[in-house]
Amino acid sequence: MKIVGIESSSLVASVAVLEDETLIAEYTVNYKKTHSQTLLPMLDEILTMTEQDLASVDGIAVSEGPGSFTGLRIGSATAKGLGLVLQKPLLAVPTVDAMAYQLFGCAHRICPIMDARRQQVYTGLYTFEEEFQVLQPARAVALTELLEELSDKEGKTVFLGDGVPVFQKEIRETLGEHALFAPAPCGRQRAAAVAALGLSYLRTGRTQTAAEHAPNYIRVSQAERELARKRAAAAQGERHE
Repeated sequence: MKIVGIESSSLVASVAVLEDETLIAEYTVNYKKTHSQTLLPMLDEILTMTEQDLASVDGIAVSEGPGSFTGLRIGSATAKGLGLVLQKPLLAVPTVDAMAYQLFGCAHRICPIMDARRQQVYTGLYTFEEEFQVLQPARAVALTELLEELSDKEGKTVFLGDGVPVFQKEIRETLGEHALFAPAPCGRQRAAAVAALGLSYLRTGRTQTAAEHAPNYIRVSQAERELARKRAAAAQGERHE
């Protein structure tokens, strides 16, 4: 089975082609580029270099969120467009699941953290010593609450993601020697991991149509929060008239 993987939930733009257990190609850039201008050219380049035909793929795996609202919308639109044109199923992979999936054989808890602003992180909790297990699914949570939960557990926790450089000092101060940090090669999102988990989804029938797929933002956007605040204020004003 051949899978195209797409990752655009953060500054990282990444595409990959995976065939069964072999990673054919991956193109990953962690830089301030506009994903809408990079994802398809990146995919076209690796397909050309490896002489792959998009029509031969069996599914499109996409990082569904959480993450950047804009990045997720672009990745979703790209995957939906490919799925519609190629008439292939979509495989929606939680972003933090795919991040944790990179740490095969890790005997410790795995805790991806993405900076969600306002002292919050997008995170989940996993283990992968023998098989991949989701201990806590993707969520948005205050960093202090997350660290309090982890400080009550035995053993060590491996952190990775763009939240590490932002919160590493606080993590070390709270967890001390019980906090470990993943090295650079597996410290950020990668389309190869999205494709690998997507392949397992395809094999078990965990698929979506292009029409069914939508990003999973976990929480509402700033614009939606501001709109809700204005509506609540307006409603309260009407009650006092």
